[in-house]
Amino acid sequence: MKIKHKKVENSIIKKPSLRLMKKVVRQALKEDIGKGDITTEAIIPPEITFQGKIIAKESGIIAGLEVAALCFEQVNPVITFQPHCADGQRVGKGEIIALLKGPAGDILKAERVALNFLQRMSGIATLTANYVAALEGTSAVLLDTRKTAPGLRVFDKWAVRLGGGHNHRFGLYDMILIKENHIQVAGSLTEAVNRVRKRFGQKKFIEIEVKNLTELQEALALKVQRIMLDNMNLDDIRQAVRITAGRIPLEVSGNVTLDNITAIAQCGVQYISSGTLTHSVKALDISLLLTGTK
Repeated sequence: MKIKHKKVENSIIKKPSLRLMKKVVRQALKEDIGKGDITTEAIIPPEITFQGKIIAKESGIIAGLEVAALCFEQVNPVITFQPHCADGQRVGKGEIIALLKGPAGDILKAERVALNFLQRMSGIATLTANYVAALEGTSAVLLDTRKTAPGLRVFDKWAVRLGGGHNHRFGLYDMILIKENHIQVAGSLTEAVNRVRKRFGQKKFIEIEVKNLTELQEALALKVQRIMLDNMNLDDIRQAVRITAGRIPLEVSGNVTLDNITAIAQCGVQYISSGTLTHSVKALDISLLLTGTK
């Protein structure tokens, strides 16, 4: 089963470039291997070739196959990596994810880093898919946040897309999001928006975070592109939808869980964002086993 995506305005759908993937993988391998894998080098002669398999130890959505393959390739291009599924595909417990063949020592040098990427990304994709399933039958779109592992944001957000979710902004540089602390310093929500428009005119997509219905009314008058309802209860969300009446898209954020996301979506908001997708994800249980020389 491949994950289907809803169409969404401003969703970033491009996967990371090969150059960027190689850069991140190279740094991760350097961190782990350092001057050499002293255990493997002491035990395994460099000429010994083995086959291996990567298997799922629980059901989930696979994400990060290309990244895992790059880990083995960068340690030794001779290693072959043959996927048995595709990114975004659900696998069952015990299913083979990929087969490997090459120098046994080099496979083991790349093993942990490859699995770290594969397990984390698959965990994110699996959790995202569960959230997306909870939105079935509604028009709400699931968004991620910037609550990602430092240095791994591009992979974390790619995994969200593979799980059927969509990306909010990648960083502080690609859209205006006026939050509580910006408003505190500016003095008011209106003043914060005015300062943005004084600098950028109408060129930038602007989203405003509001904490209550009074702030919502002020935000509506400013005619921004999106309004975020921050940590509002269901009654306030429903009122916000009625007050807005479709004039500006609404996003709910804060304390979104699998238990309440369906009820939130049924209020009629267009977007729901959750940091849980990436900031505290459980890695999918995946392992690599060497199986022999043939």
